[in-house]
Amino acid sequence: MCRNIHVLSNFEPAATDDEVHAAALQYVRKISGGAHPSKSNAEAFDRAVHEIAHISRHLLEDLVISAPPKNREIEAEKAKARSQKRFAAA
Repeated sequence: MCRNIHVLSNFEPAATDDEVHAAALQYVRKISGGAHPSKSNAEAFDRAVHEIAHISRHLLEDLVISAPPKNREIEAEKAKARSQKRFAAA
């Protein structure tokens, strides 16, 4: 859906509250169609970000995953390699 929302599950250490909030913010921006709400919509926008971050944290805590946790540095290197491959072909 949105390239700026990153997978947050099954990492060691677990996703931080800042990462969960950033993902919620990107989600709300995507579905609302704007990066910054008008003053009249700011309260609803902020409330949605807060509620989505809250429920996302619950989801991450409740997921049962049998695979070993992923390493952030290794996953970042893999993503960089995929990006270089994709854009080198263009």
